[in-house]
Amino acid sequence: MKFGVLTGGGDCPGLNPAIRAVVRRSAKFGHETVGFRDGWKGLRDDLSRPLDPGAVQGILGRGGTILGSSRTNPFAKEADAEKVLATLARHHIDALVAIGGDDTLSAARELHRRGGKVVGVPKTMDNDVSGTDWTFGFHSAVAVAVDALERLRDTADSHHRAIVLEVMGRHAGWVALATGLAGAADVTLVPEEPYDEDALLRHVTAAVAARGYALVVASEGIELGPRKGAAGAKDEFGHELLREREVGAELARRIQDRTGVEARSAQIGHIQRGGPPELFDRILATRLGAGAVDLALAGRFGQVAVLRGPQVVGIPLDEAVGATKVVTADWLDLLHTFDA
Repeated sequence: MKFGVLTGGGDCPGLNPAIRAVVRRSAKFGHETVGFRDGWKGLRDDLSRPLDPGAVQGILGRGGTILGSSRTNPFAKEADAEKVLATLARHHIDALVAIGGDDTLSAARELHRRGGKVVGVPKTMDNDVSGTDWTFGFHSAVAVAVDALERLRDTADSHHRAIVLEVMGRHAGWVALATGLAGAADVTLVPEEPYDEDALLRHVTAAVAARGYALVVASEGIELGPRKGAAGAKDEFGHELLREREVGAELARRIQDRTGVEARSAQIGHIQRGGPPELFDRILATRLGAGAVDLALAGRFGQVAVLRGPQVVGIPLDEAVGATKVVTADWLDLLHTFDA
């Protein structure tokens, strides 16, 4: 067989270990692999590079993706869809491994519906892909966010301030939840719960009264009602670009205006995406990349390799992209045990 592999959507730690696993697993059984550059754009525009075991030597601990990525939607136009199919035919690809989150896997599902032989690998630092216990990239991103929160604690304590840390998370608050729990935040705000400004201010005031400072963690996707900085612009999949919503800055302004406590904010943004993958993500990405090759070799196209308990199994693409995996009530109950 001849394998193709691409990485689409936002980058995150673990993509290179997944690419390496695809190449090494396929080579183990005597198969060839071609990498398509910059996500689905590489298939649309026929941008490729050969990948043999030598080409993936030394990338296990590297962040980002050696193939590059983009948020290209290859099925937004019928002419682009035809280009994708033509590229696969031109390179004689027998199985395509699409590594990505909801948008990338949605495109993979559409390719499968059009007769393409494709399998998926779920990745996202947001941990919001359905059907899998964890996605790689999440643990590494949260480790960065927790480190940032610990550093902010020092300066908040020194200056008796309330500091808001804004982390990534559009519709799902897993990054904020884990950061708040692991970093002992006084308040954690996630998209799964309605924003309650009075409760926020009570918790901040109580924390400052008890020890002189407060820490707030907020997902970038929470809805604050009327605010400054709504971006408006959208990507090719129709998602609002969140970088200019300034959720953290707006929260800090409201805290200071209504409580009199000096407040600051920090937006670590894409710092969460970069750097080497943590141990858990290296192993998970390796297992899922190899699992996707095994699915293809078994003829189980239209499936995604996911983690269920201790096992890597295959599930239909429809199940993986059917709905966003959001923070559940049991996690929220645990989170609120530690409110200030």
